[in-house]
Amino acid sequence: MPPLVLSLVLASALLHASWNAMLRSGADRLWSISVMCAMSGVASAAILPFVPLPAPAAWPFIVLSAALQVGYCLFLVRAYRDGLLAQVYPIARGTAPMLVALGAALFAGEHLGARAIIGLALVCGGIMGLSLGRDRADLRSVLAALICGAFIAGYMVSDGLGVRRAGDALSYVVWMSMVQGVPMPLIYLAIRRRWPPVAWDRETAKALGGGLISLLAYGVVVWAMVGADMARVSGLRETSILFAGVIGALFLKEPFTLRRGLSAVLITAGALCLAG
Repeated sequence: MPPLVLSLVLASALLHASWNAMLRSGADRLWSISVMCAMSGVASAAILPFVPLPAPAAWPFIVLSAALQVGYCLFLVRAYRDGLLAQVYPIARGTAPMLVALGAALFAGEHLGARAIIGLALVCGGIMGLSLGRDRADLRSVLAALICGAFIAGYMVSDGLGVRRAGDALSYVVWMSMVQGVPMPLIYLAIRRRWPPVAWDRETAKALGGGLISLLAYGVVVWAMVGADMARVSGLRETSILFAGVIGALFLKEPFTLRRGLSAVLITAGALCLAG
């Protein structure tokens, strides 16, 4: 992987862990994710006049990815209802590269070698470490995080295939983000019977900033998948697990136990093995 791509994907990992910390620290996470998605959609819409339309072959992947990301957002909110950032985030993010590697092997013909198999084993061991013991997350949070991982893998593979057919990576990212940004406010309306209220306060600023950060962070990942294997990009991006552990301990005051630390290291090592 070229040094520029490597550096940008690592920066994306830090940004991704940061907006997840913003979401986890919010008082109303359904509201936060709805505003974040809306902000990503509005920012993407502002860029649309300056980019070409994606090629027709990319549109099914844009729609599929947007739908999968909505499912991911809903289960992420559920996982963070009771689970801590250091508990939930590694499970969700660690599950994804395993499934991305398998999905890329099945649908894109990418080879799954011995190193990748070792990576799968390490990720599984780390997830088991977070799912067991006295400081584990509750079962429902763990299940929600695992489902999040499945959604992540689904939209990563979809975007990896779609962006290679789009003809322009930026065009693909902004159209996909705009399509994905519309449903979450509507879902909020259906659940709460009102639109997400927006006031000039710290929570709104945090949600709006999180939306921009998430757009930038994932845009880099989609761009990287144009010329790099999906499994490698996904695995490298999951170094965000370590960033999330540090952010959770420093800024959210979450206990950083030895079990959680070792589990995060195992999952990150496994994700890097999957990156090849």
